[in-house]
Amino acid sequence: MCRQVFGFRLAMIALAAPAALLNATPGVGTRLMGAAVVVTFMGSYALFRDWERFGPLLLRHPTLLAVDTLFTALLLISAGPDTTLAYVSVCTPLLAGIVYGYRGAAVFASVQSLILLLAYAINKEAQAGSGLAEKLLLPGLCVITGALGSSLRNLMLRFGTATQALTTIQARLAVTEAVGAERARLAREMHDSVAKTLHGVALAADGLALSAASASMDPARVSQQAELVARAARRAAAESRELLADLRRESDPDHATDITPELAARTEAFTKRTGMTATYDTLGEAARTALPVPPAVARHLLTITEEAMENAHRHAAATRVDVRAGVRAGARGEVLCLTVQDDGQGLPPGTTLEHLRRSGHFGLIGMAERAASIGAGIHIGKGTHARGTEVRLELPLAALTTTKATP
Repeated sequence: MCRQVFGFRLAMIALAAPAALLNATPGVGTRLMGAAVVVTFMGSYALFRDWERFGPLLLRHPTLLAVDTLFTALLLISAGPDTTLAYVSVCTPLLAGIVYGYRGAAVFASVQSLILLLAYAINKEAQAGSGLAEKLLLPGLCVITGALGSSLRNLMLRFGTATQALTTIQARLAVTEAVGAERARLAREMHDSVAKTLHGVALAADGLALSAASASMDPARVSQQAELVARAARRAAAESRELLADLRRESDPDHATDITPELAARTEAFTKRTGMTATYDTLGEAARTALPVPPAVARHLLTITEEAMENAHRHAAATRVDVRAGVRAGARGEVLCLTVQDDGQGLPPGTTLEHLRRSGHFGLIGMAERAASIGAGIHIGKGTHARGTEVRLELPLAALTTTKATP
């Protein structure tokens, strides 16, 4: 706003300078008036062009504005109060109110009013051609603009305080949201990896305790169950290390990894571990067998797949599960499609995520949250088959920023 005030001053000085030089006394008066024009114009131009640099000097030193007022007074007296230079005098109290507040506005409005009255008293032509109302018009405008500048200053300070408070609140909300998102992510990671393995360890340990307490204890069976407990415990430790490493790892945004071999490997490992038939095949174009995605996205896709297969094994009473992945054409471009279909008993009628959340079943909730975090849509329910449950995830390829696969 101060810059606009100085821009207006520049225009008024440029228009009034010829009249001031013509009315000046030849010789010393003309040179003095020329110096006043140059100093006033250059000072206003410097503040207009680089207010961020010179503005703080004006804030710290009110005497600079007083010196400027003195030079402006010389021009005003020489050119006359009926020229455009009179409007420069009105700008001074406005600027003082914006920069120094109501006290500065009062001082400079009073000084500028006296200068205008003095200019009318010295200039006989202006005094003869103006009535009392015209003579008091500009001094009155000085008082009004000074009050206006002070009001604008208070308004801007209040606006700045409100903006700072709003920024602080937004920062706190962002921190709270980030903490909440991180807590939800940790909960998903723990549920989908370590928690399940530890549950298996507990079951194996219970079986070991029953075998050891049996009257007809079989040492071979106890040894087998002890090895099962040890193997599950080692797996839980490995999953914990992998989870901690993943939390500290920064994904490389310039590369992508092909999830096709990993999907096939995890499907095969699921069959060996559970004894349930699990198959993996590709969808869509035969040429598009590779599915390169960023590492963070790949982790979510693989975890959703494992969670869906585990649900089919534990809760669906299924005998087989089929995993399919590939790229197909969609309404908005190509889509990476991932499906996990079982032949089990399906979800109970009326099952919703809110119902699952209240009942403490967080597996499906975690799958939905993972899909949403990578910009994918997910459907969990009855699919194209007569029986079972289908988990279908669709991720637009346009949402992926990288397509270069890593070795």
